[in-house]
Amino acid sequence: MAKRKRLTVPPLGGFAPGAAPETKSMIGPGLAPAPISRVTGEAAATAALREVAEELTSARSEGRLMLRLELDRIEEGWLVRDRLGIETEELASLMTSLATHGQRSPIEVADMGEGRFGLISGWRRVTALRRLLAETGEARFATVLAILRRPDTAAAAYVAMVEENEIRLGLSYFERARIAAKAVDAGVFATEKLALQQLYASASRAKRSKIGSFLGIYHVLDGALRFPSALPERLGLALARRLEEEEGFAARLVAALAAGAPDTAEAELQLIADQVAAEPATEAPEAGQGADRPVPDAARAPRPRSAAPASEVRPGLFLKGAARGELVLYGPAVDEAFRERLRDWLAAQA
Repeated sequence: MAKRKRLTVPPLGGFAPGAAPETKSMIGPGLAPAPISRVTGEAAATAALREVAEELTSARSEGRLMLRLELDRIEEGWLVRDRLGIETEELASLMTSLATHGQRSPIEVADMGEGRFGLISGWRRVTALRRLLAETGEARFATVLAILRRPDTAAAAYVAMVEENEIRLGLSYFERARIAAKAVDAGVFATEKLALQQLYASASRAKRSKIGSFLGIYHVLDGALRFPSALPERLGLALARRLEEEEGFAARLVAALAAGAPDTAEAELQLIADQVAAEPATEAPEAGQGADRPVPDAARAPRPRSAAPASEVRPGLFLKGAARGELVLYGPAVDEAFRERLRDWLAAQA
């Protein structure tokens, strides 16, 4: 019977005298790698993590990364909204979809700092989620999926809002005209012509001309119409022509709307259609037909155009000179946190 040979384990510092040189395949799992290998591996891991972090930061800033934000961090009034409202039936349908399938399309926001985000597009989705949270108290409705945008100017933010709504559902002509006028009032654009050109750059010249016609309706009848977004294109254009061509028509129409007090969109449209189709009046309205009702100033004279815009410090913040020795800061970004920072900065300059 052959004698068994006794096996010996080489010392950690190397092999026994006369043993073969060390090779990678001969290193056991319990042996630590050489220091140079460990340093190289750690450097590669650090570089990989840095690359991933940089890519995530880039994706977030470029709007390629979806965020989940708490609803109470969303500032809906950062821009003047282009939609006048949402129909009850439409809101109910959207709420049902969100409750059943979740949020399929993200909203768009801009980083305002201090953990706040200004809403660019997605007002209907935010409204529906807020309603669902209030009605159910479920935590899944307390957050919203969002994509971060970095508009260079307030004008770019308004363009993004309008374009998103045009693509998804479309605005009424009155809403299109209204947001153009509001953007001019806020100092975002110098003139309404410029606002139309930039907000509706992808629209045809004919379509921009029609929106311009509805601007006249907005200036005269804003506040007098109860269902302005229901005003269709054809009737609106006929109304715009009558308002422009016939002196006194605006005052009569405002009085008729006040007297009729239509409680549905259909009733209001019929009243407008009847007034547009009526022969030009030669006498003042009779007593009891709205003659004693106050007529808005906008119906008596064309609304003056806005003055030159203020300079835009950053999206949502405008600076203009007032009286001598005065400066005025205004815009959606001027909140209490901004005022505190400004007061601290001014105090530090003293």
